[in-house]
Amino acid sequence: MVAAALCVTVLALAGCSHRKLAQSGPVPLYQQARHQLDDYNYAGAIKLYEQLTAVYPFSSQAHQAQLDLIYAYYRAGETDSAADAIKTFIQQNPANPRVDYAYYMEGLIYFPKQANPVERLFGAHLAQRPPHNVRKSFAAFRTVVTQYPHSAYAFDARKRMIYLRDRLASYNADVARYYLARGAYIAAVRRADLILEDYQGAPATKDALAIMIVSYDRLGLKPLAAQARQVYAANFHGEVTQVAAATRQHWWHFW
Repeated sequence: MVAAALCVTVLALAGCSHRKLAQSGPVPLYQQARHQLDDYNYAGAIKLYEQLTAVYPFSSQAHQAQLDLIYAYYRAGETDSAADAIKTFIQQNPANPRVDYAYYMEGLIYFPKQANPVERLFGAHLAQRPPHNVRKSFAAFRTVVTQYPHSAYAFDARKRMIYLRDRLASYNADVARYYLARGAYIAAVRRADLILEDYQGAPATKDALAIMIVSYDRLGLKPLAAQARQVYAANFHGEVTQVAAATRQHWWHFW
């Protein structure tokens, strides 16, 4: 009973403190929220920022709080809340000079995570996972690079785009191999062609050409196979007879 009473008292005091802080105006409220953020207390910062944007929605501090909230949600692992905050900020502030940061953070929240220890132990190939979030991340970073080329975030966004490009290309190469193994040669060619068109410069373009050559050969389309061989020879080393090796599946593929 005593412990419960103490908890109620502490919560009441905390609520009272927040109310007093809110009544003091947007500046002290923002300063306290920023202090919590700098101290890595993301839950505390989120609560104060949300209070600030609710009580003083038209203040300059509220605009900055919207951006800080995106970061706080991201660091707290609240991806959905971060995505919603980004969408709201962009819709309400399309001409804001910090909108490039919002797009950059959108790229970050969807940026693929590294393999966990269990995945590394079993050699998980992350590029084979459905790339829904990878595409979202790539699109957000592309917006930063193309629409805000002088942004402070453009350089890092471009580097991340290259990584994502390679990952998306690898995923599509795995899909093309799947079609090839199933004898769906036209589908394999289409997927390989997508790699060549959308992900130029990715390492997987070599595999894409190899898949096209094998698929055209098996379809009996000799002129197209010859054309693909010419492109392969002009861009990559190795005998044409070795091209098919790029289409072999890994032992952990079960399909």
